[in-house]
Amino acid sequence: MAIFLLPIVFLLSSTQIIPSAATDTITPSQPLVAGQTLISAGGTFELGFFNASPASNSFLGIWYHKIPIREIVWVANRRSPITTRNATLSLTTDGNVLITVGNVNGGGGGIGAIWSTNTYDIKIPSLKLLDSGNLVLTDGASDAIIWQSFYDPSNAFLPEMKIGLHITATRHVENRLLSWKSLDDPSPGGYTFGIRHTNSSELVVWNGSNILYRTGPWTGDFWNGFPQMSWDYHLNLSFGYEDVPNEIYFTYESASQSVMTLINLDPSGVLQRLVWLGGQWRQSWHMPRDWCDRYGTCGPFGVCNEDDFEGVCRCLEGFEPRTLVDWTLRDYSGGCERKIALNCSERVDGFVKVSGVKLPDTENVTVAGDLELRDCNALCLGQCSCVAYAMLEEGCLWWVGQLIDIKEFAQGTTGVVDLYLRLAATDLDSAESGSSKRKHIVAVVIPLGLAFIIFCCCGIYTIRKKRKKGVGYGYVKESRGEEMELSVFDMSAIEISTNNFSDENKLGQGGFGPVYKGQLGDGQEIAVKRLSRYSVQGSDEFMNEVMLIAKLQHRNLVRLLGCCIHEEERLLIYEYMPNKSLDSFIFDKAISSQLGWEKRFDIILGIARGLLYLHQDSRLKIIHRDLKVSNVLLDKELNPKISDFGMARIVRGDQMLESTEKVVGTFGYMSPEYVMHGIFSVKSDVFSFGVIVLEILTGKKNRVFDPNGSYVSLVGHAWRLWSENKSLELVDDALKDGYPEKDVLRCMHVGLLCVQEGIEDRPTMASVVLMLSSESMTLPQPKWPGFYPRDGSKVTEFSTVNDVTLTMIHGR
Repeated sequence: MAIFLLPIVFLLSSTQIIPSAATDTITPSQPLVAGQTLISAGGTFELGFFNASPASNSFLGIWYHKIPIREIVWVANRRSPITTRNATLSLTTDGNVLITVGNVNGGGGGIGAIWSTNTYDIKIPSLKLLDSGNLVLTDGASDAIIWQSFYDPSNAFLPEMKIGLHITATRHVENRLLSWKSLDDPSPGGYTFGIRHTNSSELVVWNGSNILYRTGPWTGDFWNGFPQMSWDYHLNLSFGYEDVPNEIYFTYESASQSVMTLINLDPSGVLQRLVWLGGQWRQSWHMPRDWCDRYGTCGPFGVCNEDDFEGVCRCLEGFEPRTLVDWTLRDYSGGCERKIALNCSERVDGFVKVSGVKLPDTENVTVAGDLELRDCNALCLGQCSCVAYAMLEEGCLWWVGQLIDIKEFAQGTTGVVDLYLRLAATDLDSAESGSSKRKHIVAVVIPLGLAFIIFCCCGIYTIRKKRKKGVGYGYVKESRGEEMELSVFDMSAIEISTNNFSDENKLGQGGFGPVYKGQLGDGQEIAVKRLSRYSVQGSDEFMNEVMLIAKLQHRNLVRLLGCCIHEEERLLIYEYMPNKSLDSFIFDKAISSQLGWEKRFDIILGIARGLLYLHQDSRLKIIHRDLKVSNVLLDKELNPKISDFGMARIVRGDQMLESTEKVVGTFGYMSPEYVMHGIFSVKSDVFSFGVIVLEILTGKKNRVFDPNGSYVSLVGHAWRLWSENKSLELVDDALKDGYPEKDVLRCMHVGLLCVQEGIEDRPTMASVVLMLSSESMTLPQPKWPGFYPRDGSKVTEFSTVNDVTLTMIHGR
């Protein structure tokens, strides 16, 4: 499955640090003042004060010493930034570590102290920076470690550090990572990472108190829901439970002490492992990886399949959507419910195997020791509350209550686990009789927006007129008394026109069904979209909105000719576009030369005008949400027409932002705020438009662009070349016969303005049309683009020895 990636490395290239003589220890008589640093004995780590945002703030931190690109791995005073230049790290004679500001003697005394370890009564205190990156406070009288930075982590997880619960006679410590507030502000952010302690513990990333992502339980080699961790050949993992002292922790060690590595939690909640190899920070894995990793995406008893590009949900065998209308609208949060209740008293229930999944949330799981599979089966069957079981290294796991957050992995994924789901006897017989088929109910998804509403209109019209045959042209009356013409086609006429939906007539496969070419009896050519078979009843409350959408008419929008409803069939009939979609031209080197500069500019401007109509000039404010080159069709004269409104959303005219639990769309075209937080607006379409502009100018795809193994993002590469005044190097070779450099650069400029990271920084489509149409208009300078590391790092891919494609970060 294709995945998206947001690698972030915080660089402090401007940090002013003046190292002192190499030392790794602070004593009561040897404090550390601003401008000095400690360096561990082996020269691996360095401790000192550094500046952050705003520049007047400084913090005490630890970073790798011998590399030019600093990655901060620990910060002491995250909640209390230093706002003066006169700061000191000191150790009192009784063992308290202090950060003080102002004119305070090295002995401390607490005057001006903004951070401390609150440790006392140490006879011979010493503070030392180890080659592991751990800052430890020891008592020389007993060599005991009194305090250590590994028990107070920031946003970075280093080798030998333990994430989890540590209980001793005097301390109860729960180690969790806490993200930075922003890329350049180490103050506490909104995301945490740690172990959630249940009967079968698992790693979790929280957004506040809500689970964003969980790994599933430990299998003995790696976490069940994150088998990709096994790809990491640099990483030897160990995980265990200790009774004395009580410990539940996760830790890791590097296979080579010379490899500099860390796992960090970035400000957006992405957990990633970075490795310093070949003079560059490289990313070997990250989580969450895809939409199916988002906690509870498909609700109770729902399954998210990572093989599906959009992560479409389905119900487990024997279950059906709890609320059909919600599922039709792509809201899966309500999940699924049983079709037939269990019958525990008569012991006629059974189990069906759900293969290769991330096991459900373990909050309501019980671990029953070392049992064989058949004994685990019998145990669950004997418990009326047991709804499923699975076998792991730690023993038999059985669940009660709802099964939440199940992910189905691609076939052949290493080390995934099988779940045994309890079903009523009737459902079990049905599952066994259909063993040659998939053992689940496919949740068929019907388009949102225009397609769904038009179906309601067609259905209501058909029912009211009780049409049974022929191609009809009827009038549906609006509440205002106006009439509009809407064609309702007979199924037999459509079958004849498409040669009974033959493969020879098939134009392609869309997200919601195949599209066929047809020809009506009068010779008119049509495109027929055959949508998924799922009957949803419309209602009169949609009628006014239906009339408004059906009246959308613009030369840069594909025109809907009518619809057909026949039993469970739902068909949309569009005008036929003989030149298919834009991607078939610009990405095909054999024919891309047919699109010269003038035609490409006309296409860019036409798409912009079509979007402007949707956002502003139509009677409704419509956000497309899936704008991409394959959804831009070309007519006989190669004029662009925006198509496929299956994911469109109608919003109020005064509504600026909207959010959704279910993020849909195409990776590479979706804006950062939509990908990470489900927030969308007209500016989401603007971002997609910017990507399309860059693809039209370059003839290259955004998501697979990789010149010389250096970049995987066309947007990022375009931004780099723009900042180096080399944008013309990116222009499509098919245009080499000649193009106006000034006009091409202006379009490149507009495209980069559209893909800026900040929502407020992107222009409206009205401004875009004006900028494209007026050569005299001065354009603002574009800011950082979305999904491009703010530190200026470059993103690329490398392949491990097992041919697994990973992603790496290059420091510039």
